[in-house]
Amino acid sequence: MKNQKYTYIVAPIIIAVLLFYGCEDFLSVPAKGSLGEEVLANTQGVETSLLGAYAALDGAGLGYNAWETSPHNWVYGSVVGGDAHKGSEPADQAPINEMMAGNFIPTSSFFNNKWKALYEGISRANATLSLLEQVEDMSEDQIARARGEARFLRGHYYFELRKMFNKVPWIDETTEDLNQPNDSEIWPNIEADFQYAFDNLPETHGERGRVNRWAAAAYLARTYVYQEKWNEAKSLYDQIIPNGVTSQGVSYDLANGFWDNWNPGMEDGLPEAVFSIEQVANDGTGGINNANFGMMLNFPQDASTFRCCGFYSPTQDLVNSYRTQDGLPLIDGYNNEIVKNDLGVTSSQQFDMYGGELDPRLDWTVGRRGVPYHDWGPFPGQRWVRDQNFGGPYYAKKNIYWKSQEAQYADNRSWAPGTAINIPVIRFADVLLMAAEAEVETGSLEQAQTYVNRVRERASRPESWVDNDLNRGFASAVVNNESEMLTTEVEAGEWVVREDTGTTFTFIGGDPGNISSWNEYSEPNYNISQYTIPWSDTNTAREAVRFERKLELAMEGHRFFDLVRWGVAQEVLSDFYIYEGSVFPGSEFANGQFRNEYYPIPQRQIDLSEGTLQQNLGY
Repeated sequence: MKNQKYTYIVAPIIIAVLLFYGCEDFLSVPAKGSLGEEVLANTQGVETSLLGAYAALDGAGLGYNAWETSPHNWVYGSVVGGDAHKGSEPADQAPINEMMAGNFIPTSSFFNNKWKALYEGISRANATLSLLEQVEDMSEDQIARARGEARFLRGHYYFELRKMFNKVPWIDETTEDLNQPNDSEIWPNIEADFQYAFDNLPETHGERGRVNRWAAAAYLARTYVYQEKWNEAKSLYDQIIPNGVTSQGVSYDLANGFWDNWNPGMEDGLPEAVFSIEQVANDGTGGINNANFGMMLNFPQDASTFRCCGFYSPTQDLVNSYRTQDGLPLIDGYNNEIVKNDLGVTSSQQFDMYGGELDPRLDWTVGRRGVPYHDWGPFPGQRWVRDQNFGGPYYAKKNIYWKSQEAQYADNRSWAPGTAINIPVIRFADVLLMAAEAEVETGSLEQAQTYVNRVRERASRPESWVDNDLNRGFASAVVNNESEMLTTEVEAGEWVVREDTGTTFTFIGGDPGNISSWNEYSEPNYNISQYTIPWSDTNTAREAVRFERKLELAMEGHRFFDLVRWGVAQEVLSDFYIYEGSVFPGSEFANGQFRNEYYPIPQRQIDLSEGTLQQNLGY
């Protein structure tokens, strides 16, 4: 049959054979093997098939470059949206350069592989739904639960396709001819999947990684927001915020500390985890497919610590966004003053930090010179950055594991690190801020401000700020020759580390006593407050809510999609290209030009469909 050659959907039923290793290792084994429906039309077969649909969530192990298919969307959402430079150097993963500049090329493997990975997930969900039509040893409630999970997962995969590619074909378990056109709106189908899941999933699950009814409600509300169905979204958020619980039965709330969301040690019982993709390190498979494979490029380029690869460097525009005045963001003038960076300053030279007011979330989001990079010591700047002129002087931080957790939550079995840090597709702060949008658009400005202030209050807790004592302890340990943190890459004329004697470094040349002041600074001037003056008009409230999303959710893959759904992508990104290009003329952002709100339908898929699929406008 002709339709079996299309690569945007897998025609044969490929069933994942996965194993349970307990709650913490849910989905820790990659998909493998295939079985026929006649063998799998029973409870065990349905569960096996369903776990295969879950296993496709992280986009890894499907035969594509994992960074092209990562559900984090660090390229498609954050880099293209202005949160981050590609980083690294121009020749490495060069297709991202064009995307930074706003040039989305239909023949790029990035778009084709992302498309195929999402349809692989849909294929697995559809296979489960097909089996459920034949199974005879499950109760009606069990069938409804399994169908709810499968439809949730299918809704998620289609949501990703719709927000990225706009025009996508709908294929479900009843579709016989897979060569479907992409000329119909699929939002109603996505709504129907999440609605079914909301109506039929339980509130709790035995395994942490499984979805529940409140996750479905949150995703359905997000679907309403993307369509600007504000009344429907508000009505649903009014239920979710006071009543929602995680799959473990914990009432939805903000975690005590901002950083708790990326600490694998805090994942059990995390109240902010609405829908996260589970990751696990050192799972016994011999690879890092289940350990944030898609983020493996995004570690500082330093041979003695993370090894590879220097991608994903926050922009100056993002850093400046965290400037505050009297504790509030400078929404209209944040780029009027630059937060001082160490561009061109070697790691052995003294650097004086920016002294103005800053939102403390900056230093949990961005690695910047002199500030503790978790417990790895002060971020050393140039020595850890592959090409400052191309990628800027900063580094991503939310995806980085702590040195004290390396043995348990890092996975170093590949040429670049993996981690056990879960991928938060929807966290409760995101729910609150989308609910705030719905309140603004339905005229409830006071409630919108309450939701935003709830997010800002968490960020204002001093006990949760980055603590400069980590720097002082680091400097002291170096002076006492007890640190394994610094290695050989320092500049001539200062002090030099020449001999590694295991746990002790011998210093030859220079004065190690100077190290205690070399990279040790006073606390940054953190100042964040809540909004106390009521918002008096819709535009003011709208801009405040949107800017709060930029601050709270930075580097999490949302920014480009937010700008598009707000209808401001062309205006905001055009200004961004001018500013960021002026600070870093060597960056591809300097060549940026806004062209499209949606990514192109992959040319490979159009060719395989023999003209059935139509390209988006503008290509």
